Amino acid sequence: MDFLSANSLPWLREAQQRLQAAQQSGHLPHSLLVLSAPGLGAEPLARWITALALCESQDARPCDACASCRLLRSDSHPDVHIVRLEEDAQQIKIDQIRELIDALATKSYRGGYKVGVIEGAEALNANGANAFLKTLEEPAANTVLIMIARPNHRLPVTIASRCLRLKLEPPPTKDALAWLKANSSAAKSWDAALALAGGAPLLAVHLDADGLAEIDADMRQCLLELAEGAVDVTLLAERWNRSHPDIRIAWLENWITQRVRSSLGAATSHQSAEPVRLPAALLKPKIRALFELLDAARDVRRFASTGMNQQLALEALLIGGRTALGK
Repeated sequence: MDFLSANSLPWLREAQQRLQAAQQSGHLPHSLLVLSAPGLGAEPLARWITALALCESQDARPCDACASCRLLRSDSHPDVHIVRLEEDAQQIKIDQIRELIDALATKSYRGGYKVGVIEGAEALNANGANAFLKTLEEPAANTVLIMIARPNHRLPVTIASRCLRLKLEPPPTKDALAWLKANSSAAKSWDAALALAGGAPLLAVHLDADGLAEIDADMRQCLLELAEGAVDVTLLAERWNRSHPDIRIAWLENWITQRVRSSLGAATSHQSAEPVRLPAALLKPKIRALFELLDAARDVRRFASTGMNQQLALEALLIGGRTALGK
């Protein structure tokens, strides 16, 4: 567990300082909900918080030298329990939550804190959320629960309201570009990748900046044809599936988000000048359909690493897109 990697992400510093102050005053929160879009470092932050709670140093924490930190480094600390989507699963199962609850109810092996982390908490099903509620309402002593979810999560209010919220925001563009240039061996312009990543530097690192302009132009043309009903969704889904489907889905998420913001009078971005234009009077009734399309795009990306049939998922997404964008 590389818990010190969070220290290299300057946009996390404010959250780290806030939690260090809480720990030093003896008021480390027992439940945290980290809200973050992909690529902002929610997982590294959760690892750092875990180390902050478990570190045995009497000085600055985490120290990276005590026995507890060494156990964390080797991924063998007995008081850390992490839950995430299992392979080929689309939901976090109730059995996973029950195992976490049982683990947190036992005595700490090292006599300190116990930490439970739920990654992708929006994938909790209703039964799992209900089972976890009592643990949030009556947490065991010296226990820290960390849940990571997207800002648009659909966690029950009963769950979210019992957690201290930490919302991660993208750093200013100039700071993000400076970080990318300083932390990548590739000598290239990062502007397009950062824009596609929604300002998230860690996601931008994984995007191929070369060729993004071509993908951008192609996606705009695809949506124009989709809105006009001039394309076969099966053939289009097949083409997307063969050519950078992850980048295309990320592009689509950003494009829809900017359309919704633009329609509500928010600030626009370079993607607000897309060729698919609708009169304002017609756009308002379509906002609900755009939100549904955004949810569908996020589901396709979230479950891309599972065993789902991506071709069929893309076809369903494009059919929804035709409805949302059609005249």
